[in-house]
Amino acid sequence: MYDQLEIIENRYEQLNELLSDPDVVSDSDKLREYSKEQSDLQKTVDIYREYKLQKETIEESEEMMNETDDKEMLDMLKEELSGAKSRIPDLEEKLKLELIPKDPNDDKNVIMEIRGAAGGDEAQIFAGNLFRMYSRFAEDQGWRTEVVEAHSNDQGGYKEISFLIQGQGAFSKLKYENGAHRVQRVPETESGGRIHTSTATVAVLPEVEDVEVDIRNEDLKIDTYRSSGAGGQHVNTTDSAVRITHLPTGLVVTSQDEKSQIKNRERAMKVLKARVYDLKEQEAHAEYAEKRKSAVGTGDRSERIRTYNYPQNRVTDHRIGLTIQKLDQIIEGKLDEVIDALTIEEQTSKLEELNNATL
Repeated sequence: MYDQLEIIENRYEQLNELLSDPDVVSDSDKLREYSKEQSDLQKTVDIYREYKLQKETIEESEEMMNETDDKEMLDMLKEELSGAKSRIPDLEEKLKLELIPKDPNDDKNVIMEIRGAAGGDEAQIFAGNLFRMYSRFAEDQGWRTEVVEAHSNDQGGYKEISFLIQGQGAFSKLKYENGAHRVQRVPETESGGRIHTSTATVAVLPEVEDVEVDIRNEDLKIDTYRSSGAGGQHVNTTDSAVRITHLPTGLVVTSQDEKSQIKNRERAMKVLKARVYDLKEQEAHAEYAEKRKSAVGTGDRSERIRTYNYPQNRVTDHRIGLTIQKLDQIIEGKLDEVIDALTIEEQTSKLEELNNATL
């Protein structure tokens, strides 16, 4: 572990020098690349340097204690030694966490797709509740939300809605939302007051760059048509809506929320790239996922991950056995407690793997 930390610190120092190099300063691409790499290493280096400082304090204090008989000096050195030793375990745990392989998608924007599943109108109303929940959460994080495509129902819910969330680290927090969400409540339309169970599925895809997925123009079939549905004062006036079909995979993406055909095409391409990338990732990890299911699930969208029980004001995440009596707050976007618990569970699982690998 410490050899790896030395390599990281040396690379950090090398990046300091590179960022002062006139050739790098004049090259915006290299400057951006090296600055991001240095920023990514900053926290690890700071913790490692603090760790080394405490280790040096221990060595120096022990050495000085062997060289003096002065009681006052000995008391001071003992206190210094005790403080340094007490910090070491915490710093070691933090360093282990820093060395856990990072998900390369964690810093990316997110494309989320929510669909009403089992439960008819009530499932679609619940899909609308989830969209509002994630929108509120994104707002609290200082992120921006843009709707790509939406098919609403008469009750204010959604048969399907796709939207982009833009913000630093969006995927790192929202990736755990991938799966089937279940709601238990009395529908507004239910006169008998019986509790119904409905589900909606959530897909969480990282927004990808052109270099990460190769989509050739000849593999695309692009159609334009007139927008329809709610919110369109531009409905039936211009062919602004766009439908893109990726012929090799059969994936189809539409976008009609913008008045501009160009903007709708840009948004549709973002979603298509994310879906193609996600499809390739799922294929690449299928064998691994079969051998080992992670602490927070396989990422399979058919997997029931969470239940929202309205009568008991209860949210239960089935992957980690977490139950919180704060549904009223969570459905308003206060997701931090749930996401933090899932993150800690995942980190703990990876730490166990790391420790087992070094035994």
